[in-house]
Amino acid sequence: MAKIQVKQVKSAIGRTKTQKRTLEALGLKKLHQIVEHDDSPAILGMVRAVSHLVEVQK
Repeated sequence: MAKIQVKQVKSAIGRTKTQKRTLEALGLKKLHQIVEHDDSPAILGMVRAVSHLVEVQK
């Protein structure tokens, strides 16, 4: 399975609780932090839900 890197580029301040929990589930705690995940449908769905806060790198 291919890997993707997810980078948080915008703050979670003022966002909904579900968006904050999604960032936490992805392992993102700070701005400009990068985490690596498999590109499974579950991970891609979480990335899509917070796409306005994150950047995806291959």
